[in-house]
Parts: sequence; structure tokens; C-alpha cells
Amino acid sequence: MIDFKKSIDRDFKSFGINKKQEIARLCFEIAKREGVGYRELISDEHIRLHDYTSLKTYLIKRRFPYATAQNEKISVHLPKLDSGSGGPAHVRQRRFYPKKIYFEPGALRSGILSNIKAFFPQSTYSSIQSFKKHVSNKKVRKNSTHEYTNRTDTLYIIKEKFDFIKACPCTKNAHACGYSVLNLGFGCIFECTYCYLQGYSNVPGIVLPYNIDDFLEELGKSGKSGVIGTGEFTDSLALDDITGYSLPILAFLKKNPHVRFEFKTKSDTINNLLTVRPGKNVTVSWSLNPERIIKSNEHLTASLEARIAAADRCVRGGYRVGFHFDPIIHYSGWERDYQELLNKLFKAIKAEDIAWISLGTLRFNPGIKPVIEKRFPDNTILDEELLLGFDKKLRYPPGLRTEIYKKMISWIRPRAYKTRIYLCMEEDGIWQKLTTKGCL
Repeated sequence: MIDFKKSIDRDFKSFGINKKQEIARLCFEIAKREGVGYRELISDEHIRLHDYTSLKTYLIKRRFPYATAQNEKISVHLPKLDSGSGGPAHVRQRRFYPKKIYFEPGALRSGILSNIKAFFPQSTYSSIQSFKKHVSNKKVRKNSTHEYTNRTDTLYIIKEKFDFIKACPCTKNAHACGYSVLNLGFGCIFECTYCYLQGYSNVPGIVLPYNIDDFLEELGKSGKSGVIGTGEFTDSLALDDITGYSLPILAFLKKNPHVRFEFKTKSDTINNLLTVRPGKNVTVSWSLNPERIIKSNEHLTASLEARIAAADRCVRGGYRVGFHFDPIIHYSGWERDYQELLNKLFKAIKAEDIAWISLGTLRFNPGIKPVIEKRFPDNTILDEELLLGFDKKLRYPPGLRTEIYKKMISWIRPRAYKTRIYLCMEEDGIWQKLTTKGCL
């Protein structure tokens, strides 16, 4: 990154700071994507002309060849090149074992703290007056990749008083799905390179509430329609062997058959689920990607084989299952890998046991881009064409997203012709294109 900035400063002295920044960013991204050097991008003629507009146009065409060829609107995000603080995530296959566990006084009377002490006997335990006050006193550095990377070293057991149920934080101007979130905890023990939670780095640990009865009481009074789930701000099941949250939830759902509930996960932690015969209002779902993507981008999660095997066990245990191909990652050879994934899935799971399938392509807020670069400098997901979309998030161009959805649906439909397929956080225009063509 530094070499590019130095070269641009040297060769384009007449450019202002912002123009130099944009050119350096484009050069860096093209060089990373194509494996070329500065002199293979910037010719002597470019340097001699000192024409910013022509140079930027040339670099944008080279950086975004698909969008350029399709004459799509190109709205680029060119943040300052800055390695910054925090460093790589240093992901390693490790068992979750927090060093410090803080708990509010009421947790002493809860079963969850006893479970946690049994699982983590070597952790340091400290009572705190309140989570809010404790975090305030810690003076957590906002937007610190260091804080986020080390979040699993600390676990908080708290009483949630306010945010029991929320509407799904659907992206602005997207086709709404009516999903609601039972906000049962915050933070994930997995390390996905694209995770939007990296933008919430002002929370210095994993947060778990001990008062699940209050959540269920609120859920009973809410009269919420549509599907409710717990997998938005944390994985629904990754820590279920420790928290045991699924058991009181399942008991509640048996008494409230009108409530439709989803456990959404990238784990294979289903032991508690298999001790209960579920009602028809419960769905267990998995986010799926090819094993290649799981290994390179979904660190510490269960393998594809383990996820599908867990889904099969849940079906045998009486559950309906769902699958989320979200985010779909575009790369050379993606078609082959996703078709192979679908072959494995439908070999193990019958279509009649699948409640729904969702599709969504890679997307994230622009502020996450430099975080990914700092934490995962060897990532390849940022090498693809990501432009500011209808919701100001970085997304693949609309034409490419439409192509991806059409292909995925064409591979799924012959095997699951009655199964509900829907798009997650996608704009109305793409929904309409796929609906009018008979895809959805």
C-alpha cells in the first residue's frame, strides 16, 4: 500500500490529496486482483499527460470490467489506503474458551452461569454492577480491529432489559421479508471474513443474557406474525451446548404453536434439539457455501459436510430444515462449486423436508471494507467487482447478481419445485425481473 502512495506522490505531483488517494486505491486493487506491479498499470504516457480524468477512467474500466462492459452505473467506493492498527485476525482452529467472564449479580441465581462455570473452570470470574457501566469504564476503542479480534477472550452474562425483539434490520429500499429477531445475545465466536458484526467493534466481548424467561414472556405478548429467529446478531446454536437456550425456546413453542421460529446456524451443535420432538412451527436452518469458501472465509465454523449431516439428523428428529445460500460469493469457478454443493445437499435432504431456501449475494457496508483488509489481508472476496448499490452497500453489479440468482434457481427448482425460494435483502427491481421470468 505504501509503495503505491509513494509512487503516485512522485509521478503525479500536481494531483491533490484526494485525487492521489483515489488513484492509489485503484492501483492497489487492480494490482492485487491481477497480480501486477505499478509500472504495469501506469505507463510513461499516463505520467506525461498528468490527466486525472483519463487516468481514473482507464483504471475504473480495468478494475470493473463486467460493469463497464454491461454499461451499468458504476458508483465506486475508494477509501484511503491505510493498513491502520489492529493487524490480521490470526485465525486458528481453536475451541472457544474465554479468559475472563464478567457477570451481573442476578446471574448467580441463573442456570446459565452454572453451565458456564462447568464448561470453563479455568476462566477468571468477576461480578460487575452492570454491563453498561463496566464497558463505559473500560473505555473501549471504537472501530478497533484489535478489540474485535480479541472479543472471544471475554464473556459477559447480563440481564437484558430492553431489546428483546426487533424487526430484522433489513437494508434500506430492499424487498422486506417481515422477519423478526429475538435478540438473544450479541457477538459470534466464528470468524467469517465478510461478517457485518466487524462494524460493531465497540462491544469488547461476547454478550449472553441470563434472563431468557423475560424474552419468552415478551415474545408471548408481542403477537408477532411472520418468522422469528435468533441468528441475526449471533449464531443461534454455536454456544447452545453451553447456554441451553434452545430448550426453553422449544418448550415455549410447543405451548404457542402460532409462533413460527427459526434457529439459524453455521455450526453442527444440535444435541439439545435432538432431545425434543418439535412442533411444526420450528425450523432449523443452515447457511451454506462451498467447502472452498468455508475454509477460506468462514473460519472456525462447521464444515459443509458437518452442516449437511446435522441437517439430516434434525430431519430424522422431526424438524423442518431451511437453507440460506447467503452470502453467495462470486469467483472464477463458482458455478461448478455451487452445483456440487447442491448435489450434496439434495442427496442428503429431501425437498419435502425443506421449509425454505434463501438466496443473497455478498454485501456489506463500505466501512467494513478496510476492516476486512486489516483483519484478512490475504482475502480474495474484495477482488471481485463490488460497487455501491441501491442501499449504499458494496454489492456485485445488478446484472451479475441477477445472473447468479437465475443460475442458482435453475439448479434448485428441478429438485425442489414446490419449495419456497426467496431473496434476502435484495432490491425490488431484481425481484421483479426474476418473478416475471418465472424464476420465483
